[in-house]
Amino acid sequence: MSALSQTLSSIKQVEGWMTDAQAELLWTSAAGLAGDARIVEIGSYHGRSAIVLARAAADTASVTAIDPHAGNDRGPQQIEGTPDEGEADHQRFLANLRDAGVQDRVRHVRLPSSEALDAVEGDIDLLYVDGAHRYAPARDDIARWGARVSPGGLLLIHDSFSSVGVTLAQARLLFFGSEFEYLGRAGSLVRYRKRPLGGRRRVASAARQLAQLPWFARNVLVKAAIVLRLKPVARALGHRHGPWPY
Repeated sequence: MSALSQTLSSIKQVEGWMTDAQAELLWTSAAGLAGDARIVEIGSYHGRSAIVLARAAADTASVTAIDPHAGNDRGPQQIEGTPDEGEADHQRFLANLRDAGVQDRVRHVRLPSSEALDAVEGDIDLLYVDGAHRYAPARDDIARWGARVSPGGLLLIHDSFSSVGVTLAQARLLFFGSEFEYLGRAGSLVRYRKRPLGGRRRVASAARQLAQLPWFARNVLVKAAIVLRLKPVARALGHRHGPWPY
């Protein structure tokens, strides 16, 4: 069994919202980095993505997970929560890292991403954004932390073309931007590379992102059907598994 297969098997019991295809995209992104790479994720929940990143990256790479575990923004339709829920998430996160054998590979910063910028020094080679999905915090994560990505570095964003807030933030900052080139997606996990864009490359990057909008519209309709308890409508739109499209 390959290291990736072993990791996919080990995270099946870790609660979270990340498909195997998305985990593989995270894995290949981290595995391709240099040995001294700096990896930062925003939004860890119970540790699914942190485990994948830590196992994929070189032993000499640094992996920082930023999550306040405050009980809020825990997942779909879980914007508000309690400190007790946050503490339970924190303890489960730590236990999952221990069970996966990566507790010494992941540095946890228990702060909101807006307060954690000074907790990470230097440029970032891979930034994974899966924090609060409302427009303003998603925009700020992409703008403030994206500015820290090194030239040639990677930016991955979860719930793209699925969450309305995240997608609006992308449209504002990335669709027609000149710094990040759109490389593709696995479900709602998109990947960009930081490089100067001009002329045809910039137009092509924008066009590839705009081409995802029908899939975004489908996801919004699926979510509306789920909220309204119209399961036949969700199924007709192709939603077969799980409570929420991601």
